[in-house]
Amino acid sequence: MTENQPQFYSRSSKALDLGTKVLQKNLRAAKRILGWHLPPRMISLLKGLSRDYGFSIEAGELQIIDGNWYVTHTGLLRLARRKKCRGIHVEAVDSLCDSAANRFVLKAIVYPSKDSSGFVGYGDADPTNVSALVRGAEMRIAETRAVNRALRKAYGIGICSVEEMGTVPMPAVPSVAPKMPSTPANGNGNGSGHKVRDRLCQIIRQHKLDPDLVKAYAVDFCGTEVLKDATREQIEEFVQHLSESAQNDRDALLCQLNSYARTGEEVVA
Repeated sequence: MTENQPQFYSRSSKALDLGTKVLQKNLRAAKRILGWHLPPRMISLLKGLSRDYGFSIEAGELQIIDGNWYVTHTGLLRLARRKKCRGIHVEAVDSLCDSAANRFVLKAIVYPSKDSSGFVGYGDADPTNVSALVRGAEMRIAETRAVNRALRKAYGIGICSVEEMGTVPMPAVPSVAPKMPSTPANGNGNGSGHKVRDRLCQIIRQHKLDPDLVKAYAVDFCGTEVLKDATREQIEEFVQHLSESAQNDRDALLCQLNSYARTGEEVVA
């Protein structure tokens, strides 16, 4: 045994312990959000995503859509920072872009290490494959998709990212915000419910979010059958989470909200 082996084992042990803690938190978060235990296939995938990459559900780095795991742009960027990524270069593919039609194709190159020749990823966006809420931002969406794909290649991530998925057309944003319970079923009503609802309305207006999708997200986040069954603390936590997500990464939040639109249309179909 060499002198460096004990230190190596110590670091490996710490990494394993950290991965186990992340996995335990993810399992609790999944149960709280979904309200049911994950099937063995999903648990097996979550173990790898937690231990190998440290992705966190509570931090908005992983999502479940149609029974499959998806990583978010936020999760990929945080992974790149943890791995000390050397740099990301992005450029437009002029021959495939049409600014008049808001059609853009971007190329991203990720350099995970100093000596790396780079991992290439392409991303495209046009009015037919982005949400109506982000029309006019096709170039930025294409950039995000290109960076996500390059990062997934660089770090060997086999699952798709949320932002790379095409979105279904959405209706114009309604002017009425979702009705939040003023007095939760197991909380004491002291007028704070109205303040929370007012803050939610402000967030929706400020960031131009779809109230119906926000309500669906709130039910999912609180882990209840209907929103009126959520506690005041759960609703306050959701509103705080929504505010931070809208401020820190609105594009990722919109993609997450759009997943509820897809689920709703599939149910109707």
